[in-house]
Amino acid sequence: MNTVDYDKALYYTHRSQWDNLLILMVRTKDDFLSKKIEHFLHAYNFEKDYSIIERQLYSLLRYIDHASSESMEELAAHM
Repeated sequence: MNTVDYDKALYYTHRSQWDNLLILMVRTKDDFLSKKIEHFLHAYNFEKDYSIIERQLYSLLRYIDHASSESMEELAAHM
């Protein structure tokens, strides 16, 4: 997978750049990343319960961490 997408997702999330995060959601080839972004943005825009927003945010961040770790291991294996 493309580690750049994970870096961008983390950066956009940290900087609250929701428009860029939405564009990344559409453009990424990682379906799971796209779905995690979708769930977070939906919760952020429509949920009134902060715990749901927080849960979706942490789910997105955990996936980014997991996927970027896997990508780095794949890259190291090919060297």
